[in-house]
Amino acid sequence: MAPPPKSFLLTFLFISSFTIAMAAYNIVDFGAKSDGRTDSAKAFLSAWTAACEANKPATVYVPPGKFFLSKADVSGPCNNKAIKIFIHGTLIAPSSYSSSNTLWIRFKYVEGLSIYGGTLDGQGQALWACKQAGRSCPVGATSLTISQGKNVLISGMKIQNSQNFQMSIYGSTGVTVERATITAPEESPNTDGIHVQMSSFVTIRNSTMRTGDDCISMGAGSANVWIQKINCGPGHGISIGSLGLSGDDEGVQNITVRSATFTGTQNGLRVKTWAKPYKGFVKGVTFENAIMKDVQNPIVIDQNYCPSKKNCPGQSSGIKISEVKFKNVQGSSATPVAVKFDCSPSNPCTGIELKDIKLKYQNKGAQAFCRNARGTVAGIVEPPSCL
Repeated sequence: MAPPPKSFLLTFLFISSFTIAMAAYNIVDFGAKSDGRTDSAKAFLSAWTAACEANKPATVYVPPGKFFLSKADVSGPCNNKAIKIFIHGTLIAPSSYSSSNTLWIRFKYVEGLSIYGGTLDGQGQALWACKQAGRSCPVGATSLTISQGKNVLISGMKIQNSQNFQMSIYGSTGVTVERATITAPEESPNTDGIHVQMSSFVTIRNSTMRTGDDCISMGAGSANVWIQKINCGPGHGISIGSLGLSGDDEGVQNITVRSATFTGTQNGLRVKTWAKPYKGFVKGVTFENAIMKDVQNPIVIDQNYCPSKKNCPGQSSGIKISEVKFKNVQGSSATPVAVKFDCSPSNPCTGIELKDIKLKYQNKGAQAFCRNARGTVAGIVEPPSCL
C-alpha cells in the first residue's frame, strides 16, 4: 500500500499536537442538556473551572442546541492565559427579572480569553414591557460582561434581546470585539449594543448593531478606543456619554470611529453630557468616513442633556470638550438641523474641526446650530458651518 500523502501527514500531526496541547471540556460531559429548559449553569461553570485550573491552554465547548443558563458569573485569574470558548449553540437567559440581578454572563479577572461564535438570547421582552408600561422596574441584566479583563477576544458572536445592555466592557484593557451581530427591537429600552467604561485599548470592528438605544456607548474612563466598519440602525447612534450625571467623571480620550453607516437612527455621531457642574473631559476624538441615511441628528454635541427636566435646568456642564474632529460625513438628515453643537456656557467646546461634510435634508440644504462652540473648517462643508 502506498504511503499517505505528505499533506495528510502534516494535517494529522497538526491536529494531534493541537489536541495534546489543549485541554478540552465539553459542557455536555458535565451534565448540560440541549433541551432549552434544563438549567446548564452548573455544567457551564464546572467546565470553566476545569479549563481555568488547567496548567496548559484549554477549551470550553458548547455544542449545537439550545442551553438554558440561569446565570454564569465566572472568575479568574486562571492557571493559564489561553482559554478558548467555542459556542456552536444558543445560550438562553431566564425570561424573568429581579432587582438583584444586573448581569447574566460575566467573565471577571480573566486574561487571554477568546470566545468564538454562538448566540446569546437575553429574553428581555418581559422587562421591556414593564418599563414601557411606566411601572417601577429593575434595571435588568446585561447579557455579556467583560470585567477587569486583559487581552480578550470576542469573535463572531450574536447577542439578542438583552434585558439591559447587550454587552459591557468594564475596567478592562486589550479587548477586541469583531464580527458581532447585536439585535434588539427599536422600541426596547436601554438595550445599548456595546457599552465601554473605565477601559482602554478596546477595538470594535466589522459588526452590526440594531438596538433600542446606543449601538455603541462610551462612558467615563474610555481611552484608546478604535471603532471601525460598523452598521448601526435602528438605535441611538454611536455616543460618548452621557457624562457628568452624579459626580466627577474620569476623562474620555483618544477615540476613533471610522467607516460607520447609520440607517434611520436617532443620532449619528454624538457627544453627550449632563447640564450639571461635575468635572471631567472629552478630548482627542476623531469621527471619519460616516454615511448617514435619514438620521435625525447626524452630528451632535449636547452639553445640556436634561431629559427629566429635574435638578439640571439652569445649570452648566462642567465637562470640558476639546479636539473633536468630524471628517468626511455624508448622507441625509431626517430633520432640518443636521449639525448641532450645543455646548456649555462655562466650558465652551474648543478645537472642533469640520472637514468635508455633506449632509442634506429632503434633498435640499440642511442647517447647522452652534452655541458656545469654537473650531475650524476645511474642505466643502454643507450645511455651512456656524463655528
